[in-house]
Amino acid sequence: MKKTWIPKTFATAAITTGILSGCSASPASSDGKLNVVTTFYPMYEFTKQVAGEHANVIALIPAGAEPHDWEPSAKDMKKVKEANVFVYNGIVEGWVDKALQSAGNDQRVVVEASKGITLMEGYPEEEGEEGHKDEAHKEKEGGKVLDPHVWLDPVLAQKEVDTIAAGLSQADPVHRDDYRKNADAYIAKLQALDTSFRTSLAAVKHKEFVTQHAAFGYLAKSYGLTQVPIAGLSPEEEPAPDKMADIIQFAKQNQVKTIFFETLVDPKVAKTIAKEINAKTAVLNPIEGLTDKEIKNNLDYLAVMTSNLEALKKALNE
Repeated sequence: MKKTWIPKTFATAAITTGILSGCSASPASSDGKLNVVTTFYPMYEFTKQVAGEHANVIALIPAGAEPHDWEPSAKDMKKVKEANVFVYNGIVEGWVDKALQSAGNDQRVVVEASKGITLMEGYPEEEGEEGHKDEAHKEKEGGKVLDPHVWLDPVLAQKEVDTIAAGLSQADPVHRDDYRKNADAYIAKLQALDTSFRTSLAAVKHKEFVTQHAAFGYLAKSYGLTQVPIAGLSPEEEPAPDKMADIIQFAKQNQVKTIFFETLVDPKVAKTIAKEINAKTAVLNPIEGLTDKEIKNNLDYLAVMTSNLEALKKALNE
């Protein structure tokens, strides 16, 4: 069920929300723990790692759903209203501003995990085909198209974890030390992941990779790579014929032998390009959500990012 106030295209996301609260929230669940509502998988995973035993953490966007075009139901809005803490990434969730206004709660702490991170601008073509602009990723002031995929850079992911820890500590200062300890432990794992990426990708034969949509700009920048996206920031966007031709020409000129697709979006365009240049296809996962299969196999953010590293290393050494 879609709320009537939510437009079919994404509303402008909140850049300046940050961590909001008039005063600290108090645990409201029957077990005395914080009720924490997060938006999509990376926010859920980061928050769960920080919260430990002191909070009940849920994700609004279910497994297998693509977060760019998801909208909250009436049941979801009830969860947002009753949350002690609400955690979102920013930009991806274009519905957040109106949801928070509609589901008012003066005691709720709102955490925009990407707050304080300098966001990259998107590519000009990411405004969409036939003049349809990408409202989902627009900055509130200035109308720039921004890239929200900071969680795919292990260094920036550490900053998001820090921001989440601060929000949980504000809501529940009694357990501040535990939140900080948990955050530091998870950040150590993210630092190890960053070291693996930096070491493994330092001496690859090629630096360019072609991927389904423009989700890997921060990762590419951190490790000296060049992302060539088939679609823009919204994965459902289909490129115009001239864009397809440019990508095919680029792939041929740069001897690209693997075209990356992702798990939650139809890979037909990636497969079409791969067939055209006689290349393979492989998964490069933007971790916008886990599939049922990934959940069944007990995969998590660290495991999927390690898989992404192996896929990149293999493709860039061909």
